Amino acid sequence: MYSEISANKRKTVYIMALFSGFVAGVAWLVSLYLGDTSFLPFVLGGSLIYVLISYYSAGKLAVAMNGAVAIEKKDNPRLWRTVENLVISEGMPMPKVYIINDPAPNAFATGRNPNHAIVCATTGLLEMMDDKELQGVMAHELGHVKNYDIRVSMIAFAMVAVVGILADMLWRISWFRDSDDDNNSPIVMVLGLLAIILAPLIAALIQAAISRKREYLADATGALTTRFPEGLASALEKIGARGSAMRRQNTSTAHLFFANPLKGKSIASLFSTHPPIDERVNRLRKMGHHA
Repeated sequence: MYSEISANKRKTVYIMALFSGFVAGVAWLVSLYLGDTSFLPFVLGGSLIYVLISYYSAGKLAVAMNGAVAIEKKDNPRLWRTVENLVISEGMPMPKVYIINDPAPNAFATGRNPNHAIVCATTGLLEMMDDKELQGVMAHELGHVKNYDIRVSMIAFAMVAVVGILADMLWRISWFRDSDDDNNSPIVMVLGLLAIILAPLIAALIQAAISRKREYLADATGALTTRFPEGLASALEKIGARGSAMRRQNTSTAHLFFANPLKGKSIASLFSTHPPIDERVNRLRKMGHHA
């Protein structure tokens, strides 16, 4: 389990470094296209401000967009005690606990750090899972909190949005630029066109790769917390058989959920923010064998 955790952390650092470089490269291309590289610090500064706004507001937005309702211990003692026991064993602060009234078995965690964390489960998850399985799912979600995965996910999602904004800027600039402008060299124009088409796709691919690595990491952390990988593996198998698509469809918060909450198969596997359930189950079972 420890080797799985270390490997996933290293891979995430590498991917985040690549993502940061990619965003800076797109920003540089925008400034080059404008023919004024002094524009670059303003682009990067604006991007940073956008990331910070997303970082501090994403938790409240995720709760509101998915119709989650805050509960106290008396409202659902089983869920509350499950979370409470896990945080006590890990020495973590007690997060706010929410429930979504939805028959799909799912859960998510959000919040920028352990002191501002939220964990949420659907009514469908609470009805379907036995105590060991529920413990496994909530340990996974608290694993996201413990590993600061939510912070990484928020930053990655904001970077995707920034790249989309920069690509849109290039597109609009290309319509209003003078075709005889000296700064519009063929190379710059070709690079600008490629950025308009490919930059958002590449950014989405990188974000999906980061998210999948963090899901594997949270699985490993959750299994280590409970010392019972089979509980989480069994929960995943139930969700795989039942399906995890929720009634509210929010693509902007889908990456936060335990299993893909979106309907249909319209999202290609390359762009999926969740690893295949079968692969997650296999990894957990291998951890159990080596425990």
